[in-house]
Amino acid sequence: MLITDAIMHGMPPHIAQLVAGHRDINTTMGYKAVYPEEVINGHRAFIARRRALRPSQEYRTPTDAEWEEFLGHFERRRVALGDCGRAYGTSCIHEHSCIRCSLLRPDPAQRIRLAGICDNLRDRIAEAQQHAWAGEAEGLKVSLAAAAAKLTQMDELAGRQATAVELGMPAFAQTASRTVTAPAVLPASREA
Repeated sequence: MLITDAIMHGMPPHIAQLVAGHRDINTTMGYKAVYPEEVINGHRAFIARRRALRPSQEYRTPTDAEWEEFLGHFERRRVALGDCGRAYGTSCIHEHSCIRCSLLRPDPAQRIRLAGICDNLRDRIAEAQQHAWAGEAEGLKVSLAAAAAKLTQMDELAGRQATAVELGMPAFAQTASRTVTAPAVLPASREA
């Protein structure tokens, strides 16, 4: 009853699973037939109760300027090689050196552009070594290694997108517990 009551009053089922010590969420959900609508309504009520305990100014409607700034953050995350994954309200910690940044989510469609950047970096490294600019060459090598890693990431992403995923869905014959056969059709009786 504790698990049923907790879920019905908004506790997320995965938290109830941990409280009960169940290894499988299906065990937890088996204590009561909880329908998705009940869970959603219960969770909304739970959130409403939690919000009632917090200061109301945290739940005010944002001003137009705040909303525009929020939306602008996501527009500014688009860069030439993909999307920047940095969180809202944070600035770029790599001074827009996106190739080196682990938060760059590369777009496989930009592979040619990134391959060109790698070629350019190799040329610049050769020039720096020719002029004995050791510091310049070292920095460019770091950028080249990061760009090569992004190329690999792009190729893996493109490979995953092009590969069909086998979901392991059983065939009907595997799921049916028994085979149903049609009854034999008897000839219609003749009336003389």
